Amino acid sequence: MRSWIELTGTMISEIGAGNFARELSGVLKAVVPFDYTVVFGYRGAARPLDLFDDFPDEKRKVFVEDYQEGPYLLDPFFLACVNKIESGLYRIRDLAPDRFFQGEYYRNYYARTGLAEEIGFFIEIPKNVFVVVSLMRAEKPFSAKEFRQLSELWPVVRAACQRHWYDLAAIIDNTYPASSGSDLLQSIEQAFQNFGAGLLTPRERQVVEFTLKGHSADAVGKILGISSGTVSIHRRNIYSKLRIRSQGELFSVFIETLVRNPC
Repeated sequence: MRSWIELTGTMISEIGAGNFARELSGVLKAVVPFDYTVVFGYRGAARPLDLFDDFPDEKRKVFVEDYQEGPYLLDPFFLACVNKIESGLYRIRDLAPDRFFQGEYYRNYYARTGLAEEIGFFIEIPKNVFVVVSLMRAEKPFSAKEFRQLSELWPVVRAACQRHWYDLAAIIDNTYPASSGSDLLQSIEQAFQNFGAGLLTPRERQVVEFTLKGHSADAVGKILGISSGTVSIHRRNIYSKLRIRSQGELFSVFIETLVRNPC
């Protein structure tokens, strides 16, 4: 307990300074061990801003650089921020759709991280900004007890992060000026609406969106008010129009489109 209090005191002294996020990570690791920490700042559909990470160089490319190139648009954490989730601590599996771990985002991107589990503190910052402090494990998921222990730190994490990143909206606007204010039109919905323009119908683009986000045919049907059989027909038509044969190819085409026309 004394060690944790000392670490917390050091973290508080670093609010507004360069080592705050590293000290925050140290405080959390003193309570529950985990392998990696990454802190992203999210505002609308702007590319996530890497505020801190402790990845080794060989892993940083997958976890940060590749993620920022487009896969973030299918990330349950990003989508939770877009939908203005209530602040708190969440497991990624509790935010993911029903077929997330069988979906193409998971198989083509997330599985490459090699993580056993990721959980995140979602902290709301003024002007439509979220800070997400992600805690990652490579070997085994967090137990219910460990999750509860971290949840008990929520008031400290929230207060410290809100104080340290109070002006994050301005920082994101300065980093990605084309994505700020009234010009922030490239939302996740618009990315899907523009996908396959001239080839796919609006309904087919909706099927693409929910399929790539990890929803099953039954779930897509319930969301759109159609049968799962009709969803399957739409998928066949989508594959034919795009000249592809699988969800894996669909994912690749979508990401390639994002790289050529980034949000």
